[in-house]
Amino acid sequence: MSTPLYEIIELANGDVVLQRVDDDGAPLLSIRFSPETLSFMQEGKFDVAKAMIEAGMEAAGDLADAAVDSFGEEPDNSYHKPTLH
Repeated sequence: MSTPLYEIIELANGDVVLQRVDDDGAPLLSIRFSPETLSFMQEGKFDVAKAMIEAGMEAAGDLADAAVDSFGEEPDNSYHKPTLH
């Protein structure tokens, strides 16, 4: 079994998406920057999108590791969803 390959591309509408190289289906992730943000970032759009995707993949991996580590334990109901301001 081979490891899937992913690519980060820009769509015609300006969205930056993560998709499987060999799949014509819907993107796995889509990032849309506001015009104000784009004017601030200028040429750094892909660098920011790549950093966002890498951070998301790392967080997902950490969550998966935590789920494996706690398999068979009682669920921790003390978790509260963080509030973003």
